[in-house]
Amino acid sequence: MPAPVKKKPQRTCVVCRTKRDKKDLLRVVLTPEGEIVYDPSGRMAGRGSYLCRNEECIKAELRKSGRLAKGLRHQVTSEELAVLAEEILKQAAEADDK
Repeated sequence: MPAPVKKKPQRTCVVCRTKRDKKDLLRVVLTPEGEIVYDPSGRMAGRGSYLCRNEECIKAELRKSGRLAKGLRHQVTSEELAVLAEEILKQAAEADDK
């Protein structure tokens, strides 16, 4: 009897609304302390939202779409969003270099 096929968890990008495997998306977390951070591990405690790894989705969110704030159920300032986007793009570039 063959082993059952294990399902991969699916998540939806809050900006473009495409459904993908969880590992293919970036997770942004609202921590219990109220801080908004990028979660590369995907396991940090707090309310999470997911973004596509492509720059278009990240830049679209920077252009005031507000979907990340809605997904986190918390107000996100433009300064927080800019810092978050910079951190995500920097870490994505580092991952591409490896």
